[in-house]
Amino acid sequence: MFELTDNLMRAGMGLGAGIALGFVARRGRFCTLSAIEDAVYARDTRRLRSWALAIAVAILGTLLLTQYLGLDLSRTIYVGPRLEWGGALIGGLAFGIGMALVGTCGFGTLLRLGGGDLKSFLTFLVLGISALMAMRGFTGMARIQLLDPLMLDLAPRPSQTLPALLGLSPSGSILLTLGAVLLFGGWALSHAGFRASRKLVWSGVGIGVCIVAGWAITGIVAFDPFDTRRIESFTFVAPLGETILYAMLSTGLAIDFPIGAVLGTITGSWLAALWAKEFRWEAPDDAHEVKRHILGAFLMGTGGVAALGCTIGQGVTGVSTLALGSFLAIAAMFVGARLGLYWLVERH
Repeated sequence: MFELTDNLMRAGMGLGAGIALGFVARRGRFCTLSAIEDAVYARDTRRLRSWALAIAVAILGTLLLTQYLGLDLSRTIYVGPRLEWGGALIGGLAFGIGMALVGTCGFGTLLRLGGGDLKSFLTFLVLGISALMAMRGFTGMARIQLLDPLMLDLAPRPSQTLPALLGLSPSGSILLTLGAVLLFGGWALSHAGFRASRKLVWSGVGIGVCIVAGWAITGIVAFDPFDTRRIESFTFVAPLGETILYAMLSTGLAIDFPIGAVLGTITGSWLAALWAKEFRWEAPDDAHEVKRHILGAFLMGTGGVAALGCTIGQGVTGVSTLALGSFLAIAAMFVGARLGLYWLVERH
């Protein structure tokens, strides 16, 4: 008789939340690299403000989950007292450069794949395999040797969240968190052009809500206190590798939230593409473009594992916990993306 186990519940709900995330992001043209390009070359910050609004909503929702529904962020990869600053900076820089070479991040790769972009299928495979290598394979050994000695133990602080590092009381922590919500949300909504773009506003809100939904699924609704698996929300580096591995070895592996989230995001993007009549098959233009995508995907997969996430996994999900490492990682990704854009666009 079929038994609906916790992991199947998480995978199923991850699929549903992923469909919502993929649909909203594609309809709202949500892309971190494109937001950076718009800000640098067109002086248009509206898409960056959509990203900032997603962060504000995610921070607020995460606060509500921890305060009223018992979400335990100590069981995530983000808030432990060991600050992996070397991985955040070096990995984030590599991820950002790779993102520029590919033209999007891991999340954007799934959105493009849902629209029929075969270049993104190549990127998906290389990024996922590179992530597996960096976690458990050949490049993983180099990562451990290079980056583990750079780890900083913040004990006796209980975690690396900003409230813990500042030694704030529970009420002080809440005030700081609300201040972060106002900072990100206020900056996003202070721009009249952004407020006038309903699609950008609602995509930012929707993505933030989906991040909160991910926390709720894995940390509350289908949470097993006796399970050693970490609480998580949306991120798009290691889960791409896990999806590839599950496709090959499904009889020996258990499906869970990340795989459901990846498949759901692709499905949601596909539905959005059909809705807008945008679905079309696209192939690489030439061998040079293929080489650029392979190199960029390798840098994203390897760097993303070192940085513990991507522009969504660290830039929204991680930042929603107010973890110092997440801020370092996303800052390095932005710097890497800017360097990559300079190399591709401005150096000639």
